Amino acid sequence: MDYGVEKKVINESTRINLLGNVLVLIAGKDSKIDHVDIEPGFDLAKLAGGGRIATGDFNEVPVGLYAKAELERLGLWPFVEPKMAMMVNVRVALVCTARRDVPLGIVYATDAKIEPGVKVVGVFPDNPDDPIIYPVAATVNGKPGTTQYLAFLRSAEAKPIFEGYGFSVLAKATSNERVIE
Repeated sequence: MDYGVEKKVINESTRINLLGNVLVLIAGKDSKIDHVDIEPGFDLAKLAGGGRIATGDFNEVPVGLYAKAELERLGLWPFVEPKMAMMVNVRVALVCTARRDVPLGIVYATDAKIEPGVKVVGVFPDNPDDPIIYPVAATVNGKPGTTQYLAFLRSAEAKPIFEGYGFSVLAKATSNERVIE
C-alpha cells in the first residue's frame, strides 16, 4: 500500500487499516503439546525437541519476516534460528505442520483457523511497533462502485464474516445499511 501511495496510484483519502491478524504457534492436531505462553525466556527450541519450526522464509515472506521480528523482540531468535525451517510461503509451513513433517509452525491465526490438521498452542503477544495489518484503498482511477465496496468492507454486515475467518476488524463500521448498486 505504501508503494502504491508513493507511486501515486492510491487515492490516499480512501485508505484505511481494515483488518488485523496475529502470529500463532501451531502443532499437529494430535500433538501432545497443548498450551504454551509465548513470552521472553520461553524455550521454544526445547519445545521443538529434535524437530524444526516451520514458517515463511524470513528473508522474503511476510509471515517469516514477522516471525523473525517477534522472536528477536522476545529474545528467542539466537536459540531458535538453527531450528527454523524456512518455507516458500505460509501455506507450505501450515501443511508441513499438519502433516507432522515438523512438530511446530509459526503462521497467521487466520491460516491456522482454516487447517483442520493443526491446533493453535500459543499466541504471540501483540507488537504495537509492528502490527500485522491489512489496509484497503481505492486506486486513483477506481471504477464506479469502489466507494460503495469499501463502505461494505467496513459495514456491520462484513464484520462477522471477517471475524469468522480469524481477522480482527480495525476499521470503524459504517452504516448497517447494505449498499446495493
